[in-house]
Amino acid sequence: MAVEAAHRALPRQVPPAADAAQLRLVTLVARLYHVRGVRQRDIAARLGLSQPRVSRLLSAAEELGVVRTVVVAPPGLRPELEDAVEARYAVSEVHVVETSDPDDVALELGTAAAAHFSDAWPAGAVVGFTSWSTTLQAMADALAPQRRSGVGQVVEMLGDIGSPLLQHEAARSTLRLAQALGAEAVFLRTPGVAGSRELRDAAAGNPHVATALGLLGAVDVAFVGVGPAQFHGPMQAGDNSFSAEQLGAARAAGAVAQLVQRFVDDQGRPVDTPLDDLVVGVDLDQLRRAGRRVVVAGGRSKHAAVRACLAGGWVDVLVTDVVTAEQLLT
Repeated sequence: MAVEAAHRALPRQVPPAADAAQLRLVTLVARLYHVRGVRQRDIAARLGLSQPRVSRLLSAAEELGVVRTVVVAPPGLRPELEDAVEARYAVSEVHVVETSDPDDVALELGTAAAAHFSDAWPAGAVVGFTSWSTTLQAMADALAPQRRSGVGQVVEMLGDIGSPLLQHEAARSTLRLAQALGAEAVFLRTPGVAGSRELRDAAAGNPHVATALGLLGAVDVAFVGVGPAQFHGPMQAGDNSFSAEQLGAARAAGAVAQLVQRFVDDQGRPVDTPLDDLVVGVDLDQLRRAGRRVVVAGGRSKHAAVRACLAGGWVDVLVTDVVTAEQLLT
């Protein structure tokens, strides 16, 4: 907060009792207090006034418009940009982060997200977590332990994808987040993309897998992984995921974005493809019902994907970088 005092026109409607001498005194007291930082008792001593009268004069300065309070954002914050994105997409909360590299934002966005969500957990919450997202892994790493978070369970929203190393890091990230929140970690240890619908159904028959899948319809806070409808982030051809041919077919059907391996078009509308029958994880209906959906994503490769997810109303809270936020307004 900052205060502007004196040397500006007073409002037209000035009370009759506020004569020129009184206005000069009000302005003098306001300048001493707000501009020069003189304490009220020192002002009283300097001007030969009682301290209660100094307090009354300061109140009068606000009433008369001699003092006006303005909000000054600290360096690195972009409240106007955040407000503009919220208004454009009717999203409830946007946090824009200054990053050093617009192409490599995962660590900085994840760290910023940890600060935003350090105390934002409903009592008894089920937290859905996209554990393979490198940005959300950075968030889990940076989140300080919460003694009484109220979170009951942290459940993975998608089975294993990517290389074995990525799968290992994903499991560790889920565990770190659960430990920070004092919650139970619920793992989804099965391929996230099955070879056939029959194999997907067989995997769902495992009791541990069934427990995780059963929680996905009751998620209170969902940390949603978002990306383009192609290989992105740490994913590579040949990993345990969709093939290049499958992704190409999804794009040909109109897909521009993935939400936890589910496809949407440029308006955020679901794109139905046979690939939906292969995914072991949260579906779009379950994601739509989640209490609060959080997307932490940015970088040039995700501009179109983030825009599509916002347009479709899939995002309640967005944490992104400045360049992405500016692109969302073009």
